[in-house]
Amino acid sequence: MSHTRADAGSSLSAHRRKRELAEATDGRIADVLVVGLGATGAGAALDAAARGLDVVAVDAHDLAFGTSRWSSKLVHGGLRYLASAQFDVAHESAVERGVLMTRTAPHLVGAQPFVLPLTPLVSRGQASLAWAGFRAGDMLRLAARTPRQVLPAPRRLTATEARHLAPSVRSAGLRGGLLSWDGKVTDDARLVTALARTAAARGARVLTRVRVLELTGTGARIRDELTGEEGEIRARAVINAAGVWAGDLVEGIRIRPSRGTHLVLRSERLGTLPAGLHIPIPGETNRFVLVLPQGDGRVYVGLTDEPVEGGIPDVPEVPETDIGFLLDVLGSVLDVPVAREEVVGAFAGLRPLLDTSGHSGGGEPARTSDISRRHAVLTSPDGVTTIVGGKLTTYRRMAQDAVDAATAARGLPTVPSPTAALPLVGAAAPGRLRALSAPRHLVRRYGTEAEAVHALTAEDPTLAERVLPGHPVTRAELLWAVRHEGALDESDLLDRRTRIGLVPEDRAEVLPVAREVLAEAASVRP
Repeated sequence: MSHTRADAGSSLSAHRRKRELAEATDGRIADVLVVGLGATGAGAALDAAARGLDVVAVDAHDLAFGTSRWSSKLVHGGLRYLASAQFDVAHESAVERGVLMTRTAPHLVGAQPFVLPLTPLVSRGQASLAWAGFRAGDMLRLAARTPRQVLPAPRRLTATEARHLAPSVRSAGLRGGLLSWDGKVTDDARLVTALARTAAARGARVLTRVRVLELTGTGARIRDELTGEEGEIRARAVINAAGVWAGDLVEGIRIRPSRGTHLVLRSERLGTLPAGLHIPIPGETNRFVLVLPQGDGRVYVGLTDEPVEGGIPDVPEVPETDIGFLLDVLGSVLDVPVAREEVVGAFAGLRPLLDTSGHSGGGEPARTSDISRRHAVLTSPDGVTTIVGGKLTTYRRMAQDAVDAATAARGLPTVPSPTAALPLVGAAAPGRLRALSAPRHLVRRYGTEAEAVHALTAEDPTLAERVLPGHPVTRAELLWAVRHEGALDESDLLDRRTRIGLVPEDRAEVLPVAREVLAEAASVRP
């Protein structure tokens, strides 16, 4: 295979979209229609296609347009669910983390160290409780059979070690720290892109900018958002994976969204960060604010858990109250608190939590932070299977359960899901990834395809240019996204295939470059 080509059959492009949308609406009947191309929807498309089913998957916007791109980029082992006695959810999370780190996406998911600094605000009782939690988290790792070399053991830190790993933390009164490890995905939206492309390689028709106007158990009436043309997609089984919008498509689905907000800071503001930080939230026993270094010149600080009332926006807004809360907690441990004007960006995601409270106005509803993160599979009277709840880490199991339920409800013959052992596009063992000749930042984002992305610069040296000072993304990556990852416009490039758009100032600077790349790609015949 040429180093300038993507994996055979996995490339998504405007040309492929046009051809496959025409096929999907020509009157044929697909086995499975999936609505929504976040992690769970793209995962369901892959799961069904990997079982040999004929699949069409659509989204009104783009891959990872909704909640899946607004996460903390963590692949959690389920520790917080132990504290609320959700042992099944905790175990499932640890198992799915191990699947991603060792088999399906080791190029995108790696180990992330965290330091909990033992400041005067952390009592010895709190420290003991946290340490017991980290030890329990390591037992989850063991139960999930994730190797120790993949996730190291937690340990106690001296004050000197804690200052080395967390140099921006106030040293006065610091008595040490607790070091723990969890999974971290290079980029949540890139994980979704890899899922969608792996599904496409298995024959799924992956169609963005296709809005469902009406959904039934036998298909959907749709509109091509690029042309305005309407049509019908017919299917034997239908899966609603629209996340926080799932209730708009199927009656009787009640979602109680919860907003999780993150701040974006420049990395130099907090200095070198060899590890992330766990900062206990005052007055809470099992909640932390996280400081998450991204390796791209930025640091995220999050996150909140606040109920959201009213309509669901396409892109959630971040209220100043969330920003103030996160800055206050962050400031409780720093030598020099972060000022409001030093926050260069912020983003919020809405968790699609299933409202099972039956709350009708009597008494106080449960806090969204207390609502179970278990996922639920619901089948409507006319046969639409809806998957809601859950979280990014468990997308694969959610997808498997949705396909199991949808095929059973419609009497479709099927085989067990093979996705726990199915590598995503770009996946390879760590040894092979280390042997690649491409730059390391490309390997972390593209895995085995990094050499193909890098080889584009041999065709045109200008493609090696970084699109933004201090940020690793090159013009070659933007071109690759258009040719192989289904990017159709500037927002796809800046807000999802790369995350430049998280900082509005950076987005504005790179926008002309994105437009140039799109124009150049459009001038070349597919």
